[in-house]
Amino acid sequence: MDDAIRKAEALIEARNYIRMFRDRLTVIKLGGSAMEDAGALEATLQDVVFMETVGMRPILVHGGGKPIDRAMARSGLQPRKIQGRRYTDEATLAIVVDVLLREINEDIVRAIRRLGGRAVGLHSGSLQSLFGERLTLPGSEGKPIDLGFVGRVTRVDGSLIESFCAGGVVPVIPSVALDTAMDRREDWLNVNADTAAAAVAAALRAEKLVFLTDTPGILMDRNKSDSLLPSLDAARCRQLIETRVIDEGMIPKVEACLDSLRSGVRKTHMIDGRLRHSLLLEIYTDRGVGTEITLN
Repeated sequence: MDDAIRKAEALIEARNYIRMFRDRLTVIKLGGSAMEDAGALEATLQDVVFMETVGMRPILVHGGGKPIDRAMARSGLQPRKIQGRRYTDEATLAIVVDVLLREINEDIVRAIRRLGGRAVGLHSGSLQSLFGERLTLPGSEGKPIDLGFVGRVTRVDGSLIESFCAGGVVPVIPSVALDTAMDRREDWLNVNADTAAAAVAAALRAEKLVFLTDTPGILMDRNKSDSLLPSLDAARCRQLIETRVIDEGMIPKVEACLDSLRSGVRKTHMIDGRLRHSLLLEIYTDRGVGTEITLN
């Protein structure tokens, strides 16, 4: 009976949050250990199905860095990074598209359906949701650095995404965009999953953008989990980047959060994708479990 009472109390605690976020859009970037660990992925997708069941509108955006690396190794290809970004030639692009669209995306959609939810992969043909252009990086002497088939999102089909959300279907979006430049045939572009998620959240003016990471959130000392910073504003983020508390792979995530906030997203969160049900704990409980980032 005590266990049943605790469950009832948890539902009562969640009640106000369920009411507050009903019909609100939340973009969730799925990657890292949250995808590699089968148990963590199962718990995350259970959270997503729960969110949709109680009236929230979750949208999943995913990458697939480690599975892509493994597929490249099987094909005898060596990953090449330029300023932290994967150089993508035609052979690499073929693997990226195959892994993201025909392995990871389909697996996530099937898992959500198995858990009692409804989901659709938004890519290709009439269901394409991300469009972009090739991305270059600034090089020495002002010469741009070519990254091959790497791009940035320039347009999001928000109406398509919202129509599925309104019907109680979870959109699952891989981090590739269709290049529709007029001077060449249509090609896929490999897009950073963090920036893709931020672009989707910004286009939809989502209530929340949530990054599932491999840490509890942003830590003052990465070796001490109890140094978690539960809330940061833009000025504090800049300060922590300058002092290298926030560095390496966490910087683009923080930049993506700040960009999306400037575009109308109300709140952004970084939470530990390895922690079971971290999504529900962050959104539907008083305490939360990660770092919330706001503009001020």
